[in-house]
Amino acid sequence: MTFIAEAMIVLGALLMLLAAVGVLRLPDVFSRMHAGTKAASLALALILVAAAVLTPDAVARVKLVVAVAFQFFTAPVAAHLIGRAAYRAGVPLYEQTRFDELRGHTSGPPDGE
Repeated sequence: MTFIAEAMIVLGALLMLLAAVGVLRLPDVFSRMHAGTKAASLALALILVAAAVLTPDAVARVKLVVAVAFQFFTAPVAAHLIGRAAYRAGVPLYEQTRFDELRGHTSGPPDGE
């Protein structure tokens, strides 16, 4: 069981590194937001589940599982609100974005952008 938990920690750390690289390298706020929430949430879940496997205390395990659930419930909502606020503030899309499905359906970017 220890080997599996250690592998989960290493995989979680690699995913967290991937999320950090994505936040630094991706072209626009919407892509960076995606990297910062999806990969980081999975990485944190892997690390916390590995910690729950390794800890002998049942109360600590419950707290770690609740933290994973809280992360999965709040990260998508936070990402949605950040993306929505950025779109409404007129943050430009990446120039190679082909479709803007929100144009005309929300009070999005000012005309001409």
